[in-house]
Amino acid sequence: MAIHENLLGGPPPTHLPDDPEPRELLAAGTAPAEVAAKYPASSLAWAQLADDAFAEGRTIESYAFARTGYHRGLDALRRSGWRGQGPVPFEHEPNRGFLRALHALARAAGAIGEQEEYERCATFLRDSSPTAADTLS
Repeated sequence: MAIHENLLGGPPPTHLPDDPEPRELLAAGTAPAEVAAKYPASSLAWAQLADDAFAEGRTIESYAFARTGYHRGLDALRRSGWRGQGPVPFEHEPNRGFLRALHALARAAGAIGEQEEYERCATFLRDSSPTAADTLS
């Protein structure tokens, strides 16, 4: 049996293509704003901006950064064949930027009292990747 084989007949897992440059720049200590400016389609760069803003108490900025990363990730998922449902495995490293942005959006929405958005994003995260929901929470 193949790893990630869906025995329930649902959509197959979506694996985003690897985009190592933003990840490598962030790992090397390049400022996330610089990485996002150079690679605006990188959900990972926007997720890092969201995490940094949230850690500094800039919740509204975190929300905006997370929403940008989330939408960039949705665009990438759709280009990769995702049709609005199905697994987006955290185990596949290129998926992590989108999943981190989704988590950051849920966190910021909860912090500003946007309960409906928090619940939608938290459910979407858990449905996409239980591992991400457990790891990022």
